[in-house]
Amino acid sequence: MQPENNAEELEEESFDDFPSPPPVIPEWARQEGSQWQRLDEFDILAKAEELTGLSLEIKYEPLPIGVWGIHLVRGERGRVFVNSQLPPFWQRFAIFHELYHLLNHTKGARFWQHTFVSMESFENRADSFAWAAAWPEWEENQYCDWN
Repeated sequence: MQPENNAEELEEESFDDFPSPPPVIPEWARQEGSQWQRLDEFDILAKAEELTGLSLEIKYEPLPIGVWGIHLVRGERGRVFVNSQLPPFWQRFAIFHELYHLLNHTKGARFWQHTFVSMESFENRADSFAWAAAWPEWEENQYCDWN
């Protein structure tokens, strides 16, 4: 029997090292991401629903170590799961990352895994979009005093 990790130990183990922003955010990402900057969660969902035609929701759950977020779509409904153990800024980053996938990768992971484009490039583009959308909050260190 292994000892149980408490939430604090899990957080230290899984969220010690966060990425640094890229040296340059691509122009396409800055243009697309700027439309999402400083929107609250309600407005993000409303805008995303309008663009995707889906009924969307965001749920915060303790996800496995290393998983920041995932999205699922079934029929006309979609859900973004965000790791509740992430600090607030990184939760928001995960929302934007998954949002990019919802907006641009509508055929599902199985389809994209069988294309000639690497999955890494899709993930890099989603990260670029997320950085662009969250940039003002990062730059202002908006969440530095949140627990």
